[in-house]
Amino acid sequence: MTLPRQRGLTEQAANTAIDTACRLLRLPSIRNEFADIADRAMKDQMTYRGFLAELLMAECDDRARRRSERRIKAAGFPRDKSLRTFDFDANPNIDAAAIHTLASCEWIKKSQPLCLIGDSGTGKSHMLIALGTEAAMAGYRVKYVLATKLVNELVEAADEKQLTKTIARYGRVDLLCIDELGYMELDRRGAELLFQVL
Repeated sequence: MTLPRQRGLTEQAANTAIDTACRLLRLPSIRNEFADIADRAMKDQMTYRGFLAELLMAECDDRARRRSERRIKAAGFPRDKSLRTFDFDANPNIDAAAIHTLASCEWIKKSQPLCLIGDSGTGKSHMLIALGTEAAMAGYRVKYVLATKLVNELVEAADEKQLTKTIARYGRVDLLCIDELGYMELDRRGAELLFQVL
């Protein structure tokens, strides 16, 4: 489909052409924000290049936000938790600076493991979800799973001769967040299967 192009379009015709082109090119952010950015550009007397840069950056920012949201959703976190909402004062044994360093995700890039150990109610699950969310926002593929669910899934997969496929699926993520590992008692088979994933 070719859009008719002509000089001297009316405002309404130009808006319709922009809307149609944005739909065809799959540029939803530009389509939604074009009018506001155009008005701001006119008011601020932006150059054409500056205006184009604003449009393209709006699209890029929105796409990055949507990708992060998809990665967070795909991780399967049971609830939203963030480092901002963690109460470091409630547990003075947790070093806030160390946790914020972990939030940079360098340890994931280096393929280093992280094990959160502590008594019940100290915020391990909150911290695990918050760090996993930070990793997803940084572009890493993350998967959250309860240890019991993971072991049960592995046992079922082994019984159905699908173990290799299941382990490979977990192996494709950059960060596997296994919660409540210390709360379960593993039999030998479950421990061996979990070890294969780890």
